[in-house]
Amino acid sequence: MLLVVDVGNTNTVIGVFKDDILVRDWRIRTIRDTTADEFNILAKALFKDKGISIADITKVVISSVVPPAVPILDRFCERYLGQKPLWVYPASVRHLMPILYNNPAEVGADRIVNGIAAYEKYRQSLIVIDFGTATTFDAISEKGEYLGGAIVPGVMISSEALFQRASRLPRVELFMPPETVIGKDTIDSIKSGLMHGNAAMVDGMVARMKKEMSTDPRVIATGGLAPLIAGLSTTIESVEGSLTLEGLKIISRTMDKQQAMTG
Repeated sequence: MLLVVDVGNTNTVIGVFKDDILVRDWRIRTIRDTTADEFNILAKALFKDKGISIADITKVVISSVVPPAVPILDRFCERYLGQKPLWVYPASVRHLMPILYNNPAEVGADRIVNGIAAYEKYRQSLIVIDFGTATTFDAISEKGEYLGGAIVPGVMISSEALFQRASRLPRVELFMPPETVIGKDTIDSIKSGLMHGNAAMVDGMVARMKKEMSTDPRVIATGGLAPLIAGLSTTIESVEGSLTLEGLKIISRTMDKQQAMTG
C-alpha cells in the first residue's frame, strides 16, 4: 500500500492507496511540535479504525509547506515503516510539469502536486483553486505547464482576523451560507461577507486570469471549504476533494516507472 501525506499550515491530509484506489483518507490538524512516536500512535489509531495495518505500507510520498514537519515524518517513516519517504519538491517534479515561475523553488509543493493531478485528469488548460490556510489560484497551460497564480488570505484566516481585530464582532461558524446576501443581523452579515464575498472574489479572479491566459480553462476547486464556496460561485465547474492525494499517487507511480526503466 502507498501512504501519501500532504502537510499544510492548518491541516494535514493523509491517504492510503491500494494500487490506484484511494482506500481511505483523513484530514487532521497540523501539529508542529509533535514527535515521531506521537505521530505513530495517531497513524496506527487512524489505520486500525479502518482495518488497515501499518505493516502493509510499502511506500511513502510526502509534500509539505511546514519545514518543522520534515524531521518528524522522516523519523516516523524510518523508525516505524523501515523506509525513507519520497519528499516532493518543485525541483523534483519539473519533468512532470514545467514550472514557468521566476523562481520555481518558491512555489509550494502542494500547488504543483495539485496541478499535476488536475492536468492528468483533464488534459486541458486549468485554473486550480485550493481553499486552505490561504486560497491559492494556479494557472495550468494547455501544454501542462505551471504558469503561476495568486495567493489571498484564506476564508478562515479572514474570519479569525475579523474576530480578533473588531472587538464587537463575534466569531462565526461557517457551515452554511445565509439565505440572502443582504444579512439581517450581525451573524448573517459576517457569514455573507465571508462566504458570498469569497465566492465573488473567486469569480472575479477567475475572469481576470482567463483573460490573461487567452484560453478557456476549466476551473476546479479543492481544499476543506471548496464545496461550500463552489456552491456560491458561478465559475467553479467541479470540486476535486482528493486532488492533492491523487497528485502524490501520480508522482509515486511515475517515479516507479522511471526506476524500472533505469534499473
